[in-house]
Amino acid sequence: MRKIVLALSALAMFGSAAYADPIADRQAIMKERGGLVGQLAPIAKGEKPFDAAAVLTALQALDANAKKWDVEALFPAGSDKGDTKASPKIWEDMAGFKAAGDKFAADVAAAVAAPPADLAAFQAQFGAITSNCGACHQAYRM
Repeated sequence: MRKIVLALSALAMFGSAAYADPIADRQAIMKERGGLVGQLAPIAKGEKPFDAAAVLTALQALDANAKKWDVEALFPAGSDKGDTKASPKIWEDMAGFKAAGDKFAADVAAAVAAPPADLAAFQAQFGAITSNCGACHQAYRM
């Protein structure tokens, strides 16, 4: 019985610690996202050769990153204070902010579902994905 209680306690502790510091957690997700976009950007610009397998791997990682974006957990009330560049507009327009994140996730998922076979197809997908980044940063980042 004691082992069961300890196991359940450990699960509860680790489950609740998933977003123990929402500011740090959302910054880590965005840093990872920026790194992945940074891997893909030189390919989209033609500075690195197009490699369909490498692009798909990076898109899959970007998709996994997008699935971590839980607006309610990462932007709770009060997390607008502290070391953050999140604009107060997020909390004023939570529905619009969530919709922007959902659009990014949908565009990334679409790119993974229909992997680009050539540079032109990738550039179109990458343009759609990164336009989401720019629009969200313009509206919701200080």
